[in-house]
Amino acid sequence: MADKSGGQPRTLREACIDQAMRIIASDGVEALSLRDVARRLGVSHQAPYKHFASRDHIIAEIVVRAFAQLSAHLERRKRHTDPIEELASLGALYVGFARQQPLQYRLMFGTPLPDPDAHPEMMRQARVPFEVLRETIARLPGRGDAREVERDALFAWATVHGLASILESRAGEQLGLHGRDIAEVTAHTLRRIGAAMRAPSR
Repeated sequence: MADKSGGQPRTLREACIDQAMRIIASDGVEALSLRDVARRLGVSHQAPYKHFASRDHIIAEIVVRAFAQLSAHLERRKRHTDPIEELASLGALYVGFARQQPLQYRLMFGTPLPDPDAHPEMMRQARVPFEVLRETIARLPGRGDAREVERDALFAWATVHGLASILESRAGEQLGLHGRDIAEVTAHTLRRIGAAMRAPSR
């Protein structure tokens, strides 16, 4: 089918995903329906069902792509012999992704996801960023215990995720955080995580 923006022809599947994203961006995920997607594309109401069995299936595909984007973004981290430095790079990229891709970030972490059992690829992609974090923390000295590695990974993620969520929402504006302040707060948070990770856990 033709791309109404004047670009190359798109498949109906890709056109459906594009329109679904537009609906979510303008009206929220609650407003999404395959019927509305079809109406906006000017195709029959049944046409999207050739590619997506239900509304949840198109949401799951969008979430799969969002997590894949995040994973690819984290792959840009600077590799360091010191895992603390690599953790800082991961954290900065995570915060950057949340600010650059706020819609995808909210879909991944701020909306109820479709049934995980019905969408295993969504869950596989969702676990990749955490696994990258866990593998980096496992390189820290004295982290031979898998349970300790997981707890430390959850601590680091919770801290960076909390910061990213604050900055991505209006809460950052309400605190008066802008520009340089945001960069300094991010750097300070990452330094504090690094200091905590260097300290013995017991």
